Amino acid sequence: MDPEHQALLAERDKLRTQVKKVEHTRARATFFGLVIGAIITILLLVFILQNMESQRIELIFWEVNLPLGVSLLIAAIAGALIVALAGGVRMLQMSRALRKAKK
Repeated sequence: MDPEHQALLAERDKLRTQVKKVEHTRARATFFGLVIGAIITILLLVFILQNMESQRIELIFWEVNLPLGVSLLIAAIAGALIVALAGGVRMLQMSRALRKAKK
């Protein structure tokens, strides 16, 4: 191989490694997360609009009449909040353990 060809190959490899470093950025992950979230939101809206018949819901001593789609949305939000709370407690626990280990 001639030196010019080797230089071109080296430049190509250098560019490939730079592209690989740029491919996985926080901005890209955030963008994809927002796009996926928007798609899920649209699908959820379609689901809610298609399930508007009222449903009687009883919980302990509460009784409400809500559309089925809305009641499932409330249940999904409650589930997400429970998962977020458990995750937050775990992160707090890990940060305390890390601080304790540094001392």
